[in-house]
This record gives sequence, C-alpha cells and structure tokens, in this order.
Amino acid sequence: MRSFTYQRATSATEAVSSAAHHPDAKFIAGGTNLLDLMKLEIETPQHLIDVNGLAFDTITPTSDGGLRVGALVRNTDLAAATEVRRDYAVLSKALLAGASGQLRNKATTAGNLLQRTRCAYFYDTNQPCNKRRPGTGCAAIGGVSRQQAIIGVSSSCIASHPSDMAVAMRALGASVETLNANGQVRTFALDNLYLAPGDTPHLENTLLPGELITAVILPKPVGGKHIYYKVRDRASYAFALVSVAAIVQPDMTGQVALGGVAYKPWRNEMAEALLPQGSGPMAARLLADAQPTAQNAFKVKLAQRTIGLALAQASS
Repeated sequence: MRSFTYQRATSATEAVSSAAHHPDAKFIAGGTNLLDLMKLEIETPQHLIDVNGLAFDTITPTSDGGLRVGALVRNTDLAAATEVRRDYAVLSKALLAGASGQLRNKATTAGNLLQRTRCAYFYDTNQPCNKRRPGTGCAAIGGVSRQQAIIGVSSSCIASHPSDMAVAMRALGASVETLNANGQVRTFALDNLYLAPGDTPHLENTLLPGELITAVILPKPVGGKHIYYKVRDRASYAFALVSVAAIVQPDMTGQVALGGVAYKPWRNEMAEALLPQGSGPMAARLLADAQPTAQNAFKVKLAQRTIGLALAQASS
C-alpha cells in the first residue's frame, strides 16, 4: 500500500471542499471495498477523507411519505429498520443476501452503490483491464467470463456491477442526493448514477470530481409482494450470477430489476408493462439486448427462469 494523507471531515462542506483541493482524494467510510483495492494498488489515492463523523447515518421520513436513507447508514441497520422491513421488504431481503454479517456491519449505503466490479481480471494486476488501466485491453473477453455481464457490454469491458442493495433500490425507483464543492445539492434517479462502459469503462459513474453522496431517497411505498432471489455458485458470501428484485401487485403489474447481468442494476419499464402477460414476454423484452459470451450464455435462460420463479411466488 502506498503512503497517503488522512483527514477526518467534521462537516459535509469541509469534506467536499477538501476533495476539490486534492484531485486524487477519496472519501472513506466503511472501507470494505476501498481498502482492499488500495492494498492491491488498484486504487492509489494520495489523500483519504474520512466522512464517518458526518450526520448521514439516519433514516427519516420524507414529506411525500417516502424515506431518506443517509449515505452512512450501515447495511445491517438499513436491513433491520422497522420501516424498511415493513414497507420496502425487497430492500431488506437484498441486503441480507449480500456479503457477510461482519461486512454488513461496516458497509454503508453510499459505499455499496459505488463499489467496484468483482471481475477477477480487474483484481489481478498482472492481467490487462481497461477499467483498471485504460487502453490495456479486457482479459475477460476471451477469458473466463462466467461471472461477467451480458447486457450493456462493450468491446472494452464486460464487467458486471456487484451490488445486491442497488438492484432492490432500482426496483423501488430510488433517487440519489449529492453535494458538490460549490455547495450545490442535486437529486437524480439511481439509474442515472451509472455510466455504460463504452470505450471508457474506467469512468463508472456520473459524479463530479469531489461530489459526495449524502443520501438515497426512496419513494412512497407501493405495497404488493416484495421478492428478492439471488442465484450464485455457493450458498453464502458470493456475488450473484443473476438476481431478481421484484415488487408485484395483485393484478400482476409491478417493478422488476436484475442484478449480475449488467454494469448497473438492469430495469426496463417498457418490459414491465408486459408483466400481466406473464414472465415470458416480460423477460424476453428485458433481456432483448443481451450479448453473452459462450461461457455466460446460460445467464439468459437463468434470468428468465428466476423472473418466472419470482412471479410465480407473487401470484401464489
């Protein structure tokens, strides 16, 4: 691990101001992903800004009946919150399907959204990776690609986003609240946080330099049955091959997002309009743009069947 300077921010304004003055700075909270990447010298920040002292660790109601989840709310606390288990059960289920209890005790809401891919080639510094070192190539293309994405891929990168929490939040229609160095607050749909790999897979999100996520906003509860299925190679402490977050109403309308298949949680509202016709038409539309490799082509059928399982449970 390379040397770096360290600062404990006492306010959000101080944190973003410091980040603006240190172009190579990183915010750190739980550190469950960043510290691993620093040890491997995949991330090499010259300055760390500790934001744990900021008042972003609460869950509060919004004026329209939703919830404002602070960026520093730990995954364990979010999953266990009474209002989340009651009104946003798909989120609680997704969080409990992720990582281990020890990691959930440290991992934060914002950090979970921004965690980087778990592609083995990204973590192996002896292998070419455009996400880690732009212009070096993508070893996963033509390599072992079982875990990789099948939607939204490019000739430069086929890595998938690893978050379980983000998949549930995408199904719920969550928004992200941020603060930048100019003191400006902006709120935008979670779907707009992530950038497609294209020719620049090292550019992963739409945050401005030094911009800090302060909260995630959940809309007013919609009721219905909340289901989260995660299919993985082993029963625990494994990232999804395919995951499905579904919120289904008695008339079989609803919201569905997929994990493990794209560079971001994958949802298509036009596909959801086909839900009353059954899982087949809906899944076919949702996966219409899939471009799998020979090794992960099974994910198309796996996603279709997992969606079908979720809808069957919803209608039972």
